[in-house]
Amino acid sequence: MSGTRDSGLGTRLPPLRVTDPAVFGHVAVLMGGTSAEREVSLDSGRNVLNALRARGVRADAVDGIPNLVRELQARHFDRVFNILHGNKGGGEDGTLQGLLEALGVPYTGSGVLGSALSMDKIRSKQVWLSLGLPTPRYVRLARGGDVHAAARELGLPVIVKPASEGSSVGVSRVYDEAGLDEAVALAAAYPGELLVEQLIEGDERGGGEYTIGVLDGIALATIHIVPKGTWYDYNAKYLADDTQYICPGLDEAGELEAQQMAERAYAALDLRGWARVDFMRDGDGRNWLLEANTAPGMTSHSLMPKSAAAFGVSFEELCWRILEQTVERAP
Repeated sequence: MSGTRDSGLGTRLPPLRVTDPAVFGHVAVLMGGTSAEREVSLDSGRNVLNALRARGVRADAVDGIPNLVRELQARHFDRVFNILHGNKGGGEDGTLQGLLEALGVPYTGSGVLGSALSMDKIRSKQVWLSLGLPTPRYVRLARGGDVHAAARELGLPVIVKPASEGSSVGVSRVYDEAGLDEAVALAAAYPGELLVEQLIEGDERGGGEYTIGVLDGIALATIHIVPKGTWYDYNAKYLADDTQYICPGLDEAGELEAQQMAERAYAALDLRGWARVDFMRDGDGRNWLLEANTAPGMTSHSLMPKSAAAFGVSFEELCWRILEQTVERAP
C-alpha cells in the first residue's frame, strides 16, 4: 500500500488509514439500479469491483436497492460501496443513504442531506448563492411553465435540463427561441422540476468546461474537457474516444482558485467521502459552479479517476481510499 502522496499541485493527501483488507469484511459493490444512468453505473461498478478485489478486498456485486435490502437482511455484507448513479432508483438522492443509516450499515459517499441537495440542481444553486459562491443565473421552470419568458429573463443562449438527473440526460443547449419547446419536451421526459440556466461559454481568450474531484474534503486536479463536438454531451462522456482531457487544466494560480472554490462548494452541500464538482470558466477567467456529483462515474471515460491520477493516486488506490472512509463511520 502506498502512503502519503505528493500531488505536485501544492497539496498532500494523508496516509492511508487502513492497510489490511480484512478490516473491511464483506463489501457489497452496489451498482445498476433502475435510474436513467443504469448502464453507466454497471460499467462503473464492474471497475470498482475489480479494483477492490485486486487489493485483496472481499467484495461482490449487488444490482439495485431491493436486492441489497435482501442481502443485508441475510447479513451477507458488512458495508456498502455505493456506485449507483442518478435519481429514482439510483443511489444519489438520499433515499439509499437514509435506508443504510436506519440499518446501521456503513456506506461510501455523502449522507442523506448532502446526497439530496446535490441531486437537486436547483437546491444546490440556492445553497451556493446564499454563501456567495458563483453559479450561473437560472429560472426554476414548473411543468407547463413559460420557457420563452424564462429565456427572455436570462437572455439566450440557455441550458434546459431536468433538475434531478445526471450524465447530461435530458440536457439541451438552446441558442434561439425556435429550439426552446423541443428542449423542454426532452427534459420533461424525466421526473421532477426543470431548470433553465444561463449558458456560460469560453471564447478565444480561454475558458470552457471543467471538473475537479474532491476526496475526503481535499480538492484534486482540475480537468479541462475539450469535446470534439460542440459540447460535452452523453456521447462525448461515455462513447466517443476523441474527447480531450487536459489535466491539470489550469495554471498554478487557476488550480488553487478552483480547488478552494470546489472545497467550499463541497462543504456547503454537506458532502463527505468523495465527489466531483463541475464548473464552467468564461473568457474572463471567472469560474461558475454547475453541480456536484456524489457518486461520480468510474468508467474508462470518467473524470474522477483522471483528477486523482494527477495526484499520483491510481484507480485501485482511489477505490481503497473511498472505501476506508466507511471504517470511521461504522456504528
